[in-house]
Amino acid sequence: MHTRTSAGPKKFSRPKFAGSAKPRFGGARPPAGGGRPSHSGGKPSFSGGFKGRSGGGNRGGRGRFNSERIDFSRFIKKAEKVEAKPYVSTHKFLDFPFADLLSKNIIRKGYITPTPIQDQSIPVVMEGKDLFGLANTGTGKTAAFLLPLINRVVNKKDEHVIILAPTRELALQIEQEYREFAVGLGIFSVALVGGMPINKQINELKRGVSFVIGTPGRIRDLIERKVLHLSECRTAVLDEADRMLDMGFRDDMVYILGKLAKERQTLFFSATLSPEIKKMTEEFLKNPVMISVVTNETSKNIDQDIIRIKGRDEKIEQLHQVLKKDGSDKVLIFRETKRSVDTLEKELLERGFKVGGIHGDKRNRERIRTLDNFKQDRINILIATDVAARGLDIPDVTHVINYDLPSTYDTYVHRIGRTGRADKKGTALTFVPF
Repeated sequence: MHTRTSAGPKKFSRPKFAGSAKPRFGGARPPAGGGRPSHSGGKPSFSGGFKGRSGGGNRGGRGRFNSERIDFSRFIKKAEKVEAKPYVSTHKFLDFPFADLLSKNIIRKGYITPTPIQDQSIPVVMEGKDLFGLANTGTGKTAAFLLPLINRVVNKKDEHVIILAPTRELALQIEQEYREFAVGLGIFSVALVGGMPINKQINELKRGVSFVIGTPGRIRDLIERKVLHLSECRTAVLDEADRMLDMGFRDDMVYILGKLAKERQTLFFSATLSPEIKKMTEEFLKNPVMISVVTNETSKNIDQDIIRIKGRDEKIEQLHQVLKKDGSDKVLIFRETKRSVDTLEKELLERGFKVGGIHGDKRNRERIRTLDNFKQDRINILIATDVAARGLDIPDVTHVINYDLPSTYDTYVHRIGRTGRADKKGTALTFVPF
């Protein structure tokens, strides 16, 4: 028996789904080591063309306008020195009955001891049970669902998996991790997100894939145009489910889940258990195992403070001083709008800082390049909107700066959680008006 934080599985009812009569996955891939074939006849169930909405990756946006009046004193808190009791893992990665080549790929990535969410989730997923995991970004949850699902597909080639994520960046981050684990296994994936060449996505679908990883808007568009068929897909993952709801994707999520096979395994991962998330778990999960590894409301090793400013000129000068201070090695700055990201990026570039910006209107390859530059320390300042930054796991961020006030306190908590990770001290600064 595996240790879990829940008192035991809870029973939820499953709704009736209207299954599609379309044929299921087709396309042909060679065995591992072979070349990639051209499309052969027949209609694959993950296949087709696209004439959809231009913003498939970031449709929605409901969460930005649910503003609330926040007491600025909540942005001030000194870091605490906490001697946390270390988590004792029940397993090592080598204990899991993974395929030999998958185990070698895991070792090659340096994975030895699972994180709490991995340790508790992997056995549940391998058993085929539904799961609801409460876990923050950066806890290793991507590997918690990818590894057992990759293993399943390796052992049973006709299995297929769909993974939903709130943003393009997170979907691509998941697919990149998938590719690293799946090297040499002869199974393939496609990222279905807005802002990328759609013809390439169509061709990948036609060739035959085992994993579809994407954003709800783009995936729904492909289904509605009858080029993506999920009626025999029996495994679904909703990552950052609460963020998808915040961004207005609820209808898309429900629509997509309703197109899957009636008998399936469904995995939800979320950082919060809001009433709406709870309602969805009751509707779409069957007797799920509940696992929680959520940390405190705000990290105890983050120094939180405010900077009071009177006007725009003073604001940029104060930011300049913060960025010049020793210790401001890797800084993530949040702005409210896409235009304000571009404006601040230009101003800081003119002042000689190594800076980049990301938001939903930038081309996908530009966003990927900027994120890679930030991760690889070719730039040390990243400016982002909340939507563009959701779900990103960027190590060693020393400072989070709320240059624009967050719309809600939950947004504030989500923002500052990008620093102070892995027992490192972080700093969160919020600019507030006099």
